Amino acid sequence: MLIAGFPAGAFQANCYVVAPAAGEECVVIDPGQDAVGALDDVLREHRLKPVAVLLTHGHIDHVWSVAPVCGARDIPAWIHPEDRELLSDPGKGFSAASAQIFGGLTLSEPDDVRELADGAVMELAGLSVTVDHAPGHTPGSVCFRLAGEQVMFSGDLLFQGSIGRTDLPGGDYRQILASLAGKCLPLPDETVVLPGHGPQTTIGRERAANPYLAEAVSLAGPTRGI
Repeated sequence: MLIAGFPAGAFQANCYVVAPAAGEECVVIDPGQDAVGALDDVLREHRLKPVAVLLTHGHIDHVWSVAPVCGARDIPAWIHPEDRELLSDPGKGFSAASAQIFGGLTLSEPDDVRELADGAVMELAGLSVTVDHAPGHTPGSVCFRLAGEQVMFSGDLLFQGSIGRTDLPGGDYRQILASLAGKCLPLPDETVVLPGHGPQTTIGRERAANPYLAEAVSLAGPTRGI
């Protein structure tokens, strides 16, 4: 398994490239602001061919470069339907003051946009990717898990020591706690979490030290592996 990542743009949102191995097809997760150049470098270094872009949610720091990345390679973008409108109207995902800034941007959907569904198992680039709908940061937030690998791409659901903010339009604190309880707590401690911002962590580390996961425990009750 090959996973390469880098923080993109002023927002430092993590963009990931995932492939079975070097020299094969791959998927791109969350190409954010100014991600194109660094992404091209990663693809060239590992001789990879993208077949799809997967989006954990619709905030602009995660989708800024999705149209040029998809357009240059004629590949689809996948996003949950509840966040799809943010691809062409990023201001809807921010406060009124921020929306005035981002509302001036001209963004558009890629030519081929496909919608993610909770529990779907997607076969892409030789990978089997499970989609977990995990609202709370945005209504259409999702996480991705790889079959045969203890890896979760958590987007802005779970960070090292923290969670995604819930004070923006569509955010809901109780809902994000429910998503943590339902999508993170049942996973094995060894599961590596590759978040939308900041360094990687593990479910076990967050279970032991993240106060938000501790709060989510009260919602979860008995958990079982997923």
